[in-house]
Amino acid sequence: MKIYDISVPISPSLPTWPGDPAIEISMPDRIADGSVANISRLAFGVHTGTHVDAPLHFVDGAATVDAMGLDPLVGPVQVVEVSDDVTAVDAGVVAGCGLRPGVERVLFKTRNSRFWREEPLRFHGEFTAITADGAHALAQRGLKLVGIDYYSVAPFDAPTPTHQILLGAGIMALEGIDLGAVAPGEYTLMCLPLKLMGVEGAPARAILLA
Repeated sequence: MKIYDISVPISPSLPTWPGDPAIEISMPDRIADGSVANISRLAFGVHTGTHVDAPLHFVDGAATVDAMGLDPLVGPVQVVEVSDDVTAVDAGVVAGCGLRPGVERVLFKTRNSRFWREEPLRFHGEFTAITADGAHALAQRGLKLVGIDYYSVAPFDAPTPTHQILLGAGIMALEGIDLGAVAPGEYTLMCLPLKLMGVEGAPARAILLA
């Protein structure tokens, strides 16, 4: 069995979505300073790094992360690769990307995965994302989860339609993954978000098993 860690490392140098809190990691208690143990403190938004979106993120009154449970986040998944010249995953791309019948979880590998290594300190607003008609095409397949290899399934300049379509259909979004070392194909996804109660998203550790 091979394990692919598709999570991005969280550190103060990791870019965040414009307007989101910066990442703060500190160690206020240190053995070297007389404390009995080293104890760190974390402060960042729930949509930091690799994370999941629950329907509540863009659908007021909808399900929270804890209410969705783990079923959408654990199980067979198809990794689909789109070429570097694709800057928008629209309905045509969805139709032609080779999704197998009955697939319940799909991760899109795009040119975005290179951003984690090329200029990793900069937020790349030009990332490839899923358009509204692409989201409709995915929702019609009865998926449980859709993932993409940058901070949002939706375009930077139009975040609402794609999110509302996917999340409104009860599809969880897995965002901020790194698929650079992963070939297209079939895997088992294990994605475990923090068990935060009553919120719309949560950081997660996500792996693929082959």
